[in-house]
Amino acid sequence: MATTTYDVAIVGAGIVGLATAYALSQRWPALRLVVLEKEDEVACHQTGHNSGVIHSGIYYKPGSLKARLCLEGVRKLEAFCDAYGIPYCRIGKVIVATCEEALSRLDDLFERGVANGVPGLRKIGPEALREIEPYAAGLRAIHSPNTGIVDYTQVAYKLCALLHARGVVVRTTSQVTAVRTVSQGGDHLRISIANGDEVVARRLINCAGLHSDAVARMMGLQPDVRIVPFRGEYYFVKESRHYLVRGLIYPVPDPAFPFLGVHFTRTIHGEVEAGPNAVFAFAREGYSMGRVNLDDLAGVFAFSGFRKVARKWWRTGAFEIYRSLSKSAFVKSLQALVPEITGDDVVRGGAGVRAQAISADGQLVDDFHFMETPQSLHVLNAPSPAATASLAIGEYIAARAESTFL
Repeated sequence: MATTTYDVAIVGAGIVGLATAYALSQRWPALRLVVLEKEDEVACHQTGHNSGVIHSGIYYKPGSLKARLCLEGVRKLEAFCDAYGIPYCRIGKVIVATCEEALSRLDDLFERGVANGVPGLRKIGPEALREIEPYAAGLRAIHSPNTGIVDYTQVAYKLCALLHARGVVVRTTSQVTAVRTVSQGGDHLRISIANGDEVVARRLINCAGLHSDAVARMMGLQPDVRIVPFRGEYYFVKESRHYLVRGLIYPVPDPAFPFLGVHFTRTIHGEVEAGPNAVFAFAREGYSMGRVNLDDLAGVFAFSGFRKVARKWWRTGAFEIYRSLSKSAFVKSLQALVPEITGDDVVRGGAGVRAQAISADGQLVDDFHFMETPQSLHVLNAPSPAATASLAIGEYIAARAESTFL
């Protein structure tokens, strides 16, 4: 049987990969598209372990891709959910300054949100905070009433169903192991699959998340960043204490880190999550402390950028590990936001792994980051708010692909 030659192969069936295929199929319905996913189902990693927050866009540097695509993504995501009956809720968020040191950062964050055009933002004092979140403690806060929640796995499943209806091939259990260029009436890519199969495509878009830099290296490229996995662990608040949290309660983040600090999140399914922390993971898919991949570790430790980060922030990293191992330390961090929460009120929940890109000079890459060749486009950093922005990111990638190789 003759092998089908696809116009574009997309590696990774998380929400960004699926949204990219969706955007391409809308722009060019005749394109032959295949999405390759190594797991048995789509949305198994960062998408499936997401807290479900629809971010408003307050955190991101004005003018950055994150800021622009987040706001655009919110509109597109809500319209998509409305069109296909996917539940979501604008539950609202408060970002709370719990100490004097955080007040100036809170003001800076508010100005950033205003500059980004985030709707409905307002600064509030302790009395207004208690009206919104009666059990939260803080000197001042920002209220973002339009911040929402959704189940991103449901969004991914709907995208997958729509892709199937459009004739896009979504192949699960198809781990990419090698990519090589061959001449076949013009340059084509032969993509080797772990089961011994092979896929031929004219072009490749890499949305492999935790493995995105590895896929780029399969093509002989030398990405200017390395993916370093950070595990985020959650607790669940017991149902009898759900009344302590009405919506979303966040601390003022440290601007030196692309992480938001432990916080409280109501989910679209009625649960209340507390977390996550940010612990260096010992494997790209290190969802537990005991999950270790020696090849992943060797690659990270050999990377000069990670060693620079480790030297600079080792105290912070050590505290995150301590807080991971100590429930009392975790709860103490939560009590800064909701003093009445106790260790008896929470039970350990799940964990996710964030694919964080680090540059060779030791910087935690904050914005979305891409690499292009005449035959490929690689998404090398797409952390939060990638799920919120996914439909906008998909259209952005489709436009870049058009200018590069379509």
